[in-house]
Amino acid sequence: RQPLFESTSSGINAEYGGTRVFVQRSIAKEFTAQLVERTKKLIVGNPMNEDTKVGATICQMQYDKILEYLDVARAEGAEVLCGGGAVTPDDPDLAGGLYIAPTVLGGCTDDMTVVKEEVFGPVLSLLIFDTEEEVIARANNTHFGLGAAVCTDNLSRAYRVISKIEAGSCNVNTYNAYPAVLPFGGYKNSGIGRELGEECLNYYSQTKAVYVETGDPWCPFE
Repeated sequence: RQPLFESTSSGINAEYGGTRVFVQRSIAKEFTAQLVERTKKLIVGNPMNEDTKVGATICQMQYDKILEYLDVARAEGAEVLCGGGAVTPDDPDLAGGLYIAPTVLGGCTDDMTVVKEEVFGPVLSLLIFDTEEEVIARANNTHFGLGAAVCTDNLSRAYRVISKIEAGSCNVNTYNAYPAVLPFGGYKNSGIGRELGEECLNYYSQTKAVYVETGDPWCPFE
């Protein structure tokens, strides 16, 4: 289960955040406890320091938007398991910065605003599932499809599930790992086209078709 925890921690900080995390009911209690414990240890501060895991929010507008999402999540019934608001780093030079504590929300349902929309902040919503068919359907029930990951010790299941997930950039037993040789891009409302990989060269090229007749020229008239 180690990759599962590591992947989820990466999702909190990734450039495309792993906003929704579906956890199988049989391991949900243990997983949640360890996830919360690890999330509380994430260092918030200056991203130039190697130990920092979460930096400042990009601007005041986005900062206010994330806090509003958290208020709505509480109002809709989500439970804040850790984080849940603004935080001031220990470094006095960072006082007044736009920092938000890494947040894990429990008790989430698919119809909650924080689950359905893109937060673009250090906020993770935990959702519980029972069957493979159920979680695939629920994971695909979104207008977005940039990134996804499947964490399991059963590789047959991993390949089967990831093939059915409607997202363009996928990982197995990790998160946000994309070598430059792999095309990067999303499904649905998460973008058109691909960056990186051989496929991206098509967007910087023009196709020219040339047919050369090496036999007698064809002519419809005698």
